Amino acid sequence: MKKYEFINHTADLGIRVWGESIEELFENAAYSMFDTIADLNRVELKKTMKVEIEKEELDELLADWLRNLLYKFNGDRYLLKEFRVETIDTQGLKAKVKGEKLDLSRHHLKREIKAVTYHGLEVKKADRGWEAQIIFDI
Repeated sequence: MKKYEFINHTADLGIRVWGESIEELFENAAYSMFDTIADLNRVELKKTMKVEIEKEELDELLADWLRNLLYKFNGDRYLLKEFRVETIDTQGLKAKVKGEKLDLSRHHLKREIKAVTYHGLEVKKADRGWEAQIIFDI
């Protein structure tokens, strides 16, 4: 199954993401965001971090998940490559993410993502699994 594709959007960057489960959808959304930011082939899995987000509506939870991870890049300078969502339930989301600190001598940045927007944000059950649409401010 394809993880994601770019969608046409006038000023920002749009992505449509799929997953067989809701957890896989969130993992693929995170992967697509970091794959857009950098060449992930050069990122090593040196550090594991826990992520926990309190329960919200699914679309808001997806946006907050991606915002949390984007802060790990923009604020803490971590490039993330592996995402394992352990649970999404009535309590919220629990996950582990892996990557390493940004090293410009080894890492190639492709595109800046400034923010995850609510514009056009959609999470829905699809014929085969789950589907989401996300618009990033670039």
